Amino acid sequence: MHHNTVSDFDPAKAGWERLPDAGFLDLVGPLWRKQDEHGLAFGFRAEPKHANLINIVQGGMLMTFGDRALGIAAWEAAQTKVCVTIQFDMQFIGAGEIGDFIEIRPEVIRTTKSLVFLRGMLVVGDRVVASANGVWKILDRPQRPAD
Repeated sequence: MHHNTVSDFDPAKAGWERLPDAGFLDLVGPLWRKQDEHGLAFGFRAEPKHANLINIVQGGMLMTFGDRALGIAAWEAAQTKVCVTIQFDMQFIGAGEIGDFIEIRPEVIRTTKSLVFLRGMLVVGDRVVASANGVWKILDRPQRPAD
């Protein structure tokens, strides 16, 4: 389903849960999450603050979104052990328009004792915006306490 304008789609009413994040993502978010019969999904509404000089979604925002979504999926694949990004690639395939609700469904390719390999497609409905893939290192250390 393609969402054209900022006002025509409400993630909360559509079953999405807002991801809490007091760090960097709070500046560029909010990001949304939902679990359904197709698995785990993440999304964000492309707002004017995400625009580049030609008024489409800045590539850095797409990369930030992809890194966070795949990173959360890596933590879950590693039984909530701390994971950090050690490699991340993105191919920009189409444009994210301001007002779009952009989604990704992370796919865990493989989990080893120390690494998680993931990929995902950033989409607006059936339209592909970008593809992402990366590797996360599983660390042997406790999570930082919440502030």
